[in-house]
Amino acid sequence: MSLYIKYFSIHLKSQMQFKSSFFFTTLGQFLVAFVTLLSINFMFARFDSVGGFTHEEVLLCFAIIMSAFSISELIARGFDQFPNLIGNGGFDRALVRPRNVIFQVLASQMDFSRLGRLLQAILVFIYVIPSSSIDWTLPRVITLALMIICGGLLFFGLQVLYAALSFFTLEGLEFMNLLTHGAQEHGRLPFSVYGDGILKFLTFIVPLALIQYYPLLFLLGREEAGIFHGIAPVMSLLFLLPCYACFKLGLKKYQSTGS
Repeated sequence: MSLYIKYFSIHLKSQMQFKSSFFFTTLGQFLVAFVTLLSINFMFARFDSVGGFTHEEVLLCFAIIMSAFSISELIARGFDQFPNLIGNGGFDRALVRPRNVIFQVLASQMDFSRLGRLLQAILVFIYVIPSSSIDWTLPRVITLALMIICGGLLFFGLQVLYAALSFFTLEGLEFMNLLTHGAQEHGRLPFSVYGDGILKFLTFIVPLALIQYYPLLFLLGREEAGIFHGIAPVMSLLFLLPCYACFKLGLKKYQSTGS
């Protein structure tokens, strides 16, 4: 843990060497998230509800997904750039170092400009939590925290899976962006609005609904929601096991590029 903190400090100091660049990049990330927020507000200027969810409920959903995705992007940027690491031979250096390979990739890059999106989510939380009609009991507060933390870990798992596939293709597969950036984009609305087929896929195949839709029902006190909906984010962490297994399999099949 102490080594990771050192890496964290090094990356932060290096990015802060060019303060103006860092500020404008972070501002750009903030504005990107703000455009998505505006689209939600424009939609509810015309409709009272979407899929049975009100404006405040959708904003809560937006803030949760944005928080989880931003945290993952901040700490797991190395896996997003993993195909480049293989292509330029940099991954060979990681293999000869006396540290866990996943840790080295994780610590190789951190993108603090993603704090712009995280700030956007925090501001939405500040607005929506007092204005919502949710009774914030201790179980609901815990569920909200689990949605963000487990959501960040789930997006991290998807980044690991993306990196694992790069062992076999040498280039990143763009369809994986449908499950990362696409999920973040479409996750601004509860996944149920996209139909039963999509909801089942995001429940049993890639369990994004376990960190968004089902615990959201518990937060909102919907009649169909029980305590199992509240702990659904924890169940989503089982998805990390096949992601790790795929990475280990790719690692066994890896052959140096010779760069």
